[in-house]
Amino acid sequence: MKKFLKITVVIVLILIVGVAAVATYVKSALPDVGPAEVITIEKTPERIERGKYLANNVAVCMDCHSVRDWSQFAGPLVSESFGGGGERFGPEMGLPGTIYSRNITPHGISGWTDGELFRAITSGVSKDGSALFPLMPYRNYGKLDREDIYCIISYLRSLSPVKNDIAARSLDFPVNLIVNTIPQKSQFTPRPDTSDVKAYGKYLITAASCVECHSKSDKGTVIAGTEFGGGGEFLFPGGVVRSANLTPDATGIGSWSKEQFIRRFKLYADSTYQSLKVAPTDFNTPMPWVMYAKMTEQDLGAIYEFLRTLKPISHQVTKFEKRSGS
Repeated sequence: MKKFLKITVVIVLILIVGVAAVATYVKSALPDVGPAEVITIEKTPERIERGKYLANNVAVCMDCHSVRDWSQFAGPLVSESFGGGGERFGPEMGLPGTIYSRNITPHGISGWTDGELFRAITSGVSKDGSALFPLMPYRNYGKLDREDIYCIISYLRSLSPVKNDIAARSLDFPVNLIVNTIPQKSQFTPRPDTSDVKAYGKYLITAASCVECHSKSDKGTVIAGTEFGGGGEFLFPGGVVRSANLTPDATGIGSWSKEQFIRRFKLYADSTYQSLKVAPTDFNTPMPWVMYAKMTEQDLGAIYEFLRTLKPISHQVTKFEKRSGS
């Protein structure tokens, strides 16, 4: 019996040491995507203009990196917070901790090199070598054309500084360790010519990270086979909001024409449109309609053409389920 207990104690000690060694490795040696490149990006007017379009209307960087007014439908940006970060993402949204979007105006990034910004956007590693939480869709941005990332960085450098110092994030265990294993080296692809409409649409939808919201997920990871089929859940005070099915099934956009698809977005670009006031318990949506509405009709049409190539998924989405008592 004593021999058995001794063996058990030894095994437990080995396991403890092993777990500690793995935790130490994950915390200290990861993420490992290599050093930031030594690059200096020429901030031309053309790059700034292209970056403005991408950051505001396609990749919608400014959507997360500004404060949103959730008393209005679709949470339009609070203008004075533009790019200054501070939007809170917490446990009440189903997240494993509390995260605040970073200040990406010159006030927040003046101490960053172009290479450090490039690595953060495309590989998920911050200036200090720590891993970004994958709410930031860097895995998608790392599949874009290098030139488009250069354009976004050029635009960010041109923004008016917003003096807003952001609180540090606080992640629950073991996510505070797991997050270090997620960053990966980028795999850039050339931006397709606009004449290759479906390929160009796929590129745009990657930049917009549509799959991240319009799919079912488990602990932040898209469940294979549900891509673009809708049902991604977002917790709001009034209940659960679910994303739409974007596949060409009858339960998705199968009956939609290209004109209808484009018009759905352009509704929010109308000069007469005003965001509706909503109560905390009313239906709302995280979809940044007003930002996507300013995408060009050509680009929206290309996205539609790509979506038509997807495998249809029969999934009738209940878009809003009220909390009991709401």
